[in-house]
Amino acid sequence: MGLHLGQALCLLFAAVIAGTLNALAGGGSFISFPALLFLRIPAVEANATNTVALWPGLAASAVAYMKRLNAPLRVLLPLLMTSVAGGWAGALLLLKTPQHTFMQLVPWLLLGGTLLFAFGNSLRSLAGKSAVVDDLREISWHAILVSSIAELLVAVYGGYFGAGIGFMTLAMLAMMGMRDIHAMGAIRTLLAVAINAAAVVTFIVAGAVLWPVCAVMIAGSLAGGWFGAHYAQKADPGKVRAFVIGVGILMSAYFVVTVR
Repeated sequence: MGLHLGQALCLLFAAVIAGTLNALAGGGSFISFPALLFLRIPAVEANATNTVALWPGLAASAVAYMKRLNAPLRVLLPLLMTSVAGGWAGALLLLKTPQHTFMQLVPWLLLGGTLLFAFGNSLRSLAGKSAVVDDLREISWHAILVSSIAELLVAVYGGYFGAGIGFMTLAMLAMMGMRDIHAMGAIRTLLAVAINAAAVVTFIVAGAVLWPVCAVMIAGSLAGGWFGAHYAQKADPGKVRAFVIGVGILMSAYFVVTVR
């Protein structure tokens, strides 16, 4: 797909905002994915291209979090394996979904992602009623198995669409007994990278990525990610979250009305 200057600037702007939001609070896809649909890009290709375009910024965030990652391999490995398997399965499911069917799902996927973003902390609190685990090496194999199954379901959704998976993962980690939010953030980011890496490879191999569009968005998301990380300490988290939730609700309502 060729882009004229106006379309390229529109996508670049949307990707900058998406990258900034992802660095500040998450929810960047509520901006970048609808922007692709507004340019009349088919929904499945739009979702695939959006996933690939935003992945480099997500990977960069994971690198920054590595110093907080202190989970033992017996915990991390099963979660990574189910993340990759689920991300791959979700991406394949997306590719096999007819364009019209996926477009019908878009408003509800956006709304579901918005609700997860809005109430994710409550979900994590509800899941956090289990006993606190100070040392992850003490987690039982039963808890690891249950958490891995939960992560597999999260990853399938993540490979298929993905908005809100961070909060679902945090809830799963809280269910394991974790309370250190920074350590949880490190694991959450790493698992999100694994989920999306599997989806990215699947979309590229299947030829579902629109590369001229993707290249513009990668540049924008990286610039936005740098900007967001630079100003994260100055931003009001409450206002950023309110903005993302508002955009998600508006986009959901718009597509409910316009999709037939």
